[in-house]
Amino acid sequence: MNSNKKVDLKPGEISEDKKYDLRPMNLEKFIGQNNLKSNLKTYIESSKKRNNNLDHIVLYGPPGLGKTTLAHIISNEKNVNIHSTSGPAFTKKGDLVTLLTNLAHGDILFIDEIHRLSPIVEETLYPAMEDYKCDYIIGTGPSARVMQISIENFTLIGATTRLGLLSRPLRDRFGIPLQLNFYEPNDLMKIILLGAEKLKTKIAEKPAYQIAVRSRGTPRIAIRLLKRIIDFSVVQNLDEISIEIVEESLKKMRIDSEGLDDMDRKYLKCISEDYNGGPVGIETLSAALLEQKDIIEDVIEPYLMQKGLVQRTSRGRILSKKGFNHIQTSD
Repeated sequence: MNSNKKVDLKPGEISEDKKYDLRPMNLEKFIGQNNLKSNLKTYIESSKKRNNNLDHIVLYGPPGLGKTTLAHIISNEKNVNIHSTSGPAFTKKGDLVTLLTNLAHGDILFIDEIHRLSPIVEETLYPAMEDYKCDYIIGTGPSARVMQISIENFTLIGATTRLGLLSRPLRDRFGIPLQLNFYEPNDLMKIILLGAEKLKTKIAEKPAYQIAVRSRGTPRIAIRLLKRIIDFSVVQNLDEISIEIVEESLKKMRIDSEGLDDMDRKYLKCISEDYNGGPVGIETLSAALLEQKDIIEDVIEPYLMQKGLVQRTSRGRILSKKGFNHIQTSD
């Protein structure tokens, strides 16, 4: 398969490029998402007692909340291998058929960005998910014939930031839909404290909390900010991260009190100043900001909408009163 990268990890094993990863390896150490975690634990324990595979799972939510981490945790909890790939990696039907026929009994197939599968590749998944069979066309033209291949029972875990882009037939085949939400500051603080410990850095709860409230409810961003603040503290020969170095570092990185960066503020100002607060369509915003539509919808907007700074309507994006106020106070 061309660029279709397949990672085969045995339970509990970490690949070489993840040796220093800060990700948890089991549900007990996974912080936050308590309701999801409780339900998932029940599903895993039930499948173990019945000696069955888990139903197919779709994990959905904004980027950086732990979808990939959870997929690997599930493989560890089930004590099975995981094969990781992504939707865009499949350029033709044969790519998926090759991967499916190489799965062992009970394996997990993890497809990130599953909403980006092409229709013809997606249709190949339907019989594989339901009957553990896939159809393969041999030959071309009038002499072509369809050969049905049996595959081992497996669990598909799909991850997406855009559940609405999944076709209804594919979405309905997932028995376990799990939504990941933005994290509360206290949970992010725990993640930061644990990350600092693994990175051999001293930090107390108060400065860790200050990083947490500026992390857009996202663990990936929290750890990224922590690493950059460590850089500032190392250069200044500090033994411990203090509130002062946190504030100084975030100011230099232009992260404001709500966790917004330059692109977020540029987005808000574009709606406010160029389009009188809206409504303005996504295509227009994309052209005005010189930014891809997917980046705006998947990365920039979810947190701004969750914070009530902008609203999405049938006519386009509208800046809220809170959004106007934020622009004025952040100038």
